[in-house]
Amino acid sequence: MKIPPRRICLIEDDEIMGESLVDRFALEGFSCDWHRTGHAALDALKEQAYALVISDIRLPDLSGDHLFEQLLDEHRNLPPFIFITGHGDIDTAVRLLKEGAHDYITKPFDLDALVDKIQRLLAPDKDMGPGALGLSPAMRQIEAMLRRLAASEASVLITGESGVGKERVAQALHQLTGAAKPFIAVNCGALTETLLEAELFGYEKGAFTGAFRTKKGVFEQADGGTLFLDEIGDMPMAMQVRLLRALQERCIVRVGGETQIPVNIRLVCATHQTLQERVAAGDFREDLYYRINVVELRIPPLRDRTEDILPIARHLLADIAAGRGGPPLSLTPAAEHAIRTYRWPGNIRELKNALERASLLSDGRSLSHDKLFDRPAPALSGQQDVAGSLRDYLSECERDFIVRALDGVHWQIQACADALGISRKNLWEKMRKLGIDKGSDGA
Repeated sequence: MKIPPRRICLIEDDEIMGESLVDRFALEGFSCDWHRTGHAALDALKEQAYALVISDIRLPDLSGDHLFEQLLDEHRNLPPFIFITGHGDIDTAVRLLKEGAHDYITKPFDLDALVDKIQRLLAPDKDMGPGALGLSPAMRQIEAMLRRLAASEASVLITGESGVGKERVAQALHQLTGAAKPFIAVNCGALTETLLEAELFGYEKGAFTGAFRTKKGVFEQADGGTLFLDEIGDMPMAMQVRLLRALQERCIVRVGGETQIPVNIRLVCATHQTLQERVAAGDFREDLYYRINVVELRIPPLRDRTEDILPIARHLLADIAAGRGGPPLSLTPAAEHAIRTYRWPGNIRELKNALERASLLSDGRSLSHDKLFDRPAPALSGQQDVAGSLRDYLSECERDFIVRALDGVHWQIQACADALGISRKNLWEKMRKLGIDKGSDGA
């Protein structure tokens, strides 16, 4: 069933609100089918395709959350859902958001803001092509989630090990919401409490020694765009209180000031820590945790998405070459094998450092594995037999590849043989021939 690009299903039992919404949607060029009960909407959704559903949570016959859950149970290809809720139903709305709804608005709401949400939600995807974050199923799922979140103002918490690319994901979300608006990033773990307060909220002239002028904080700088707070788990408790108040009131006060300054930001936070454990230990406020964690995106470590390693490496090499104004850089086949089988405990950050190091140490455009990992490759001397030199070089590459594969499966022979696509006996023979044992200097 083809989906009309600007057809909306409105589920609302309040006559005045329903008429107001239908009239405004018509002025904006949307067609709208208005249903006053949940069961009427269910029947319509079975017969008609919609680009968007807007539903009140409280309906006379079937609540909005039950309607949504029933549609989910039927495994329908659901259109985006926006829920209208009162303050007493916010917990329900947040739960629905985590179950797959796209956004919610609280009564009373700004009709212009709702129309803006709808326009952004139904606009074509922009600024991020398929596979921009990676080719692995995990990153494809995150890309799909980002497209859904782009039309929402929900706070997002990005978790994962250090160096997995959390800020890149935050930037991708920002691009989908409108790259012309500001994206401001702050590392909460890199600043003292006093500096962090001034960085977040700004300060007035004369607020403290050295404050020779008034300075806007990142909340004001990011107004209308995205504020990315990295390492939120390291934020001091006193600053957590101020941050929570700013998020609740959507206003900030500069250090040394008295004026309430309204701000409108999309908040994205990131941490490598387990915030639930920090909450249990009393080091992180529970109310702030739930405020910033409306939707959580967990980025897997690079070792768990090996199909992303080479595309990321090529992208990083292109950036390195462009930054130096030099020729394009590439990896030798042995280097490609090596980076695919190395576990990268430092994730993308470690990969980037290794590539930058190799590019500095290499004379040509092609980077070898010994420059990446500080493992000397056999020299190709002109006095040696050429065939013998090539044979030695290929043997060293094969040895290096197998050692790294063994490291990747903790030296489980059968698992390694399966990963390499050879028999256990064949693997043992190669290990004996190449002098590989558990004491080998693997990565």
